[in-house]
Amino acid sequence: MLNPMRRIAWLLGGLSLLALPVSAAGLMELLDSMKPAAPERLQRQLPAVPLSPGRGKNWVGVRMPKEGTSILVLAGHADSQRMYGSGTPGWAVDVGGAAPMQSGMTDELYWNLRTARAVVAEGKKQGLDISFYDPGVRTIRNVQDPRTNWSVGQKHAAQGGYVVEIHYDAYSPHGIGAGVIPAVAFGFSVLDEALAKEFGAYPYDYRGMLGAPRRGVSMLEIGMLEGSLEQGLRDPRRRKATLDTIAKRVVSALREGLEQGTSLKAICPPTTGIAAYCR
Repeated sequence: MLNPMRRIAWLLGGLSLLALPVSAAGLMELLDSMKPAAPERLQRQLPAVPLSPGRGKNWVGVRMPKEGTSILVLAGHADSQRMYGSGTPGWAVDVGGAAPMQSGMTDELYWNLRTARAVVAEGKKQGLDISFYDPGVRTIRNVQDPRTNWSVGQKHAAQGGYVVEIHYDAYSPHGIGAGVIPAVAFGFSVLDEALAKEFGAYPYDYRGMLGAPRRGVSMLEIGMLEGSLEQGLRDPRRRKATLDTIAKRVVSALREGLEQGTSLKAICPPTTGIAAYCR
């Protein structure tokens, strides 16, 4: 056994070791170990643009959503008013002479906002992990600004989420009509495939590959802003029913895409030839 004096000396020595300062490197390692793990980010890879412009659907959506995929809904042109790319005014305003739905914004943005919110409300009602982002600032000229649809959408997509931006196409003869323009940055998704089944599809290289798809944001054209669609939106008696019908169609397609992604996981081994899309 230690005598009392040696025991005291041993205890004092141990306490002195505990009091020694931690090295800077050791302290940084300790602090780093306490930080939450950063979310995995997908690598952005753009397919080549065809020598001749694509016509119709020239892509197949097979990339599966990750488990518990979060869906982000954006309103097209929400940050680009009073500048190039502010959206169509619609037939009623541009040709029919009607007053815009709201001063300071195109009718397309007005309906993009209303439709995006209706889609999110319906999606939440059906149990989807879905949210809406509005930059709140209607004119942001710097596309690199972190508040823009593109910036927020790209960040969400890079973390494995799905992003869709709601649009209405220009009236004829300027517009084409309903359809999804798929996100290309991280591969073609089964959710875009499901939206294409419901609404139709544009080529992935539409207009040389648009800025939103290049950043991982899919664009859904609900239809041309004219005729019975525009009339249903503008008529206060039919507006809610029109928006609800559109929202149900979008959410139904998104649910189908998520369910298809779940079923594809069962046939994902390398022998299927689609292993590259299994995440």
